[in-house]
Amino acid sequence: MRYSLIRKMDISNGSGVGISLFVQGCHFHCQGCFNQETWDFDGGYEWTKKIEDKFLWLANKPYIQRISFLGGEPLADENVETILHIIKVLRLRYPNKKIWIYTGYTWENIQNDKRHIGSLRRTTINLSDVVVDGQFKIDKQDINHKQMLWAGSLNQRVIDVAKSLNTGDVILYKE
Repeated sequence: MRYSLIRKMDISNGSGVGISLFVQGCHFHCQGCFNQETWDFDGGYEWTKKIEDKFLWLANKPYIQRISFLGGEPLADENVETILHIIKVLRLRYPNKKIWIYTGYTWENIQNDKRHIGSLRRTTINLSDVVVDGQFKIDKQDINHKQMLWAGSLNQRVIDVAKSLNTGDVILYKE
């Protein structure tokens, strides 16, 4: 996996103070995407054990409440195994930190994908607290809508993972 950026103090990609990992590579190429520089899977920087250790060290800070994964596309075939590994380590070391994932895949697409890669995606989101799903649609952008605090367009949903898994329905996240 490759990554574009690590924000060690982030207040814009989830609730509370967090850190964010912007992965490199995306197949969706949404019109109007504000992170077009993350589309190229060969761009950015190589994800190494040293970088992973630094990222995990940043997550350990007492003021960090949340860890966000975005990009690029964290659940792309090329990225999902590494993201799943990182989330498993985070869950073991810091079980009280909230994990957010931003993905162009929809909740339904992930839940219904019976392939091996679908299983990896499902496991990844099931270990998360909040998933912002769906591709950005420039014609559905509305900065005045309350959901737009964390989503870029009205078709995207900010999903409470635990409640959605418990009920079998998509339940939106409420702070």
